[in-house]
Amino acid sequence: MPVKYVFVTGGVVSGLGKGITAAALGCLLKARGLRVTLQKFDPYLNVDPGNMSPYQHGEVFVTDDGHESDLDVGHYERFIDENLGANNNITQGRIYWGLLQKERNDSFTGGTVQVIPHVTNEIKDKIYRVGRGGADVVITEIGGTVGDIESQPFIEAIRQVAFESGRENVLYIHVSLIVSTSGEQKSKPTQHSVKELLSMGIQPDLIVCRANDDMPGELRQKMGLFCNVPAECVIQNTTAETLYEVPLLLHDEGLDTVACRRLGLETPEPDLADWIAMVNRIKGCDKQVPIALVGSYVELRDAYLSVAEALQHAAAQFGAGVEIRWISAKEINGMNAAELLNGVKGVIVPGVYMPRGSDQAGLEGMIAAASHARRNSLPFLGVCTGMHAAVIEVARFGCGLTDANSAEFDPDSEHKVIDNEKGDGNGKKSGAARLGLYPCRLTAGSAASRAYNGEEIIYERHRHSCEVNTDYADALKAAGLTVSGASPDGRLIEIVECAGHPFFIAAQFHPEFRSRPNRPHPLFLRLIEAAL
Repeated sequence: MPVKYVFVTGGVVSGLGKGITAAALGCLLKARGLRVTLQKFDPYLNVDPGNMSPYQHGEVFVTDDGHESDLDVGHYERFIDENLGANNNITQGRIYWGLLQKERNDSFTGGTVQVIPHVTNEIKDKIYRVGRGGADVVITEIGGTVGDIESQPFIEAIRQVAFESGRENVLYIHVSLIVSTSGEQKSKPTQHSVKELLSMGIQPDLIVCRANDDMPGELRQKMGLFCNVPAECVIQNTTAETLYEVPLLLHDEGLDTVACRRLGLETPEPDLADWIAMVNRIKGCDKQVPIALVGSYVELRDAYLSVAEALQHAAAQFGAGVEIRWISAKEINGMNAAELLNGVKGVIVPGVYMPRGSDQAGLEGMIAAASHARRNSLPFLGVCTGMHAAVIEVARFGCGLTDANSAEFDPDSEHKVIDNEKGDGNGKKSGAARLGLYPCRLTAGSAASRAYNGEEIIYERHRHSCEVNTDYADALKAAGLTVSGASPDGRLIEIVECAGHPFFIAAQFHPEFRSRPNRPHPLFLRLIEAAL
């Protein structure tokens, strides 16, 4: 069977849920027994989002192979339960970067390099490459909206894929907005968006309409007539109680059924029993556990999207929901920590992006949160910078090193308990020395080992440039903070914990990136368990 290609475009406004639509379709097709992979093209000129502030595009999601990618890749992994990589998220900057390197190496033998065919060929090569990885269906999301200048090469490239691979092997899905004015749903913006797409040579096969309320049948008929699609191919995507309900709602709308028929895929009905049970657990939670998330970018909650999702995954396993208290690390301190953290049952301090020339990005607030949790037996999980904050806190108040700090924030500190990474042979990328999956050996009998059910070696994803300074390991241990996870050679500290505390664990890696709705991450599970 030839590889089938599904392309998801967006219209009217961004942020409508193209990524969730793509991920949901991937979930449904995999439930039908198909091998599915997902891919996103971002039209911006950054080579990857690694140097971008979370305020620009939310969190930077890291894959096993160390690729810094768009947060939609996190949705993809959570919905299809597959580990993706560098070829699954590609920016226009990366396309041009590779193309210009070829030109400088005279790969074009003196020829003129142009958008067509050279840029579009590069884009198609990335699409076909993931298709050669063993997938039956490749679902590719095109970032931005139809009509954006920067998206045009991608639209042209996916038009060419249908020409080269056969129209019967390509499905175009257009996600657009149904506008409600004066209580009436209006389809005119979507009609104009489809008209723009048609002018670029692409006839959508399915139109997914983002709407707050159910669409009447006559509106679907009208849209189908204007947009050249049967009414059954006008699919509504209404607001769901949880993201993970979206595949079920779209299945009820017939999205996967129509997609399979259009692509000539003969499959059984999707086996959604486990997914339905998971959604029912989330929706049926009869209690809420309040968890404080102390971060530097809480104004934009997408900056901590995977952390929030991982908390939800874990809580649902205990029949609970999570009430996240979003607390700015820049506003909390030793004087008001007790007030701001009053009533919470647990604290999580995630990592922080550090642009060049920035201030301490709330580090002192993170230290205050860690101190309050340690002194008051409040369940605590530190992630990346959150681990650094916990180590600094113990160094200052347990070891008496009052000026203890991180070389990342205070290079002049006498006691750099967090220091620049000493080098692991991988060099540096986007300011991070360690990116992607690395092994960690757990200390038998530790809380970390118990969380991982006694596993000796675990593998977790990293994104950071500084490490705990091993020169201070003995002093920290004497103050009650022990190393319970390290690199197999013992050179790098991966996990620390407080002995005798109900739950106080801090990890150098990012456990949130490997959490799945049906397989919550062990550290998040134990945090929620302790909080409950």
